[in-house]
Amino acid sequence: MPQLVLITREGCCLCAGLEEKLLELGCAFERLDVDADPQLLARFDLEVPVLIARDGDQERVLPRLSPRLTALQVGAWLQQQGLR
Repeated sequence: MPQLVLITREGCCLCAGLEEKLLELGCAFERLDVDADPQLLARFDLEVPVLIARDGDQERVLPRLSPRLTALQVGAWLQQQGLR
């Protein structure tokens, strides 16, 4: 099963909202601060929050989610992506 990685930023309300929904769903994920890593910053600066599915050496950046989705809708979307 791929591992979820959430690329986030301190003080970002969209990031906090997605993180809250993932926690509500009981999803295991790794949280990375975009501002703490120059490579992440260069790649995702204005794109946060970003969800990535990692499976070994493979990495897939997932499509951007609407912040209007409920936790249940996020859960259904993750299932469609093969992540639940």
